[in-house]
Amino acid sequence: MIDYFAIIHQYIPPNSDTYRIYIPHVSMVTAEALRLAERLGLSTAQRTFIEEAAMLHDIGIVRVNAPALGCTSSLPYICHGVEGRAILEAEGLPAHALVAERHTGVGITRAEIIAHRHPLPPRDMLAVSIEEKIISYADLFYGKKHIWRRKPAAKIRRNLSKFGPHKTDTFNRWLAFFEGD
Repeated sequence: MIDYFAIIHQYIPPNSDTYRIYIPHVSMVTAEALRLAERLGLSTAQRTFIEEAAMLHDIGIVRVNAPALGCTSSLPYICHGVEGRAILEAEGLPAHALVAERHTGVGITRAEIIAHRHPLPPRDMLAVSIEEKIISYADLFYGKKHIWRRKPAAKIRRNLSKFGPHKTDTFNRWLAFFEGD
């Protein structure tokens, strides 16, 4: 098992505003993801990976401009996934890096990146593995504003509907698969 706290502390000082938001958020996402992994009967190795990757999935926020999170770099928030990938690849964690890049919402397609002129590399950033999907799904339920409050599925659907019906369709498929609803 990797020491994810050592990596987090390397990028986010424990006495910072960012840390006070980051740790509760990733902890809630991790707990939710591990609950799902257990429910699905995933292996010990898969659950270990999920714990590590969920704790690190938002590490890229340190490179974006999100003052409410204590982050004052210059990049827009949408870049936090790509920046997280870069950080985790530099740490020698390529599989964890893919989770960081692919966890945003229910994913971002190459076509969406091009059509909306997002400042991202033009490639699909969609959860592929079951571990990536679990973490992406769990992340939808926990924001960084009301850290301890789990969002209801209806609110997630409303938020995703702004980006098109295909986003809510993906969420509904995940909800049925992970929760049996």
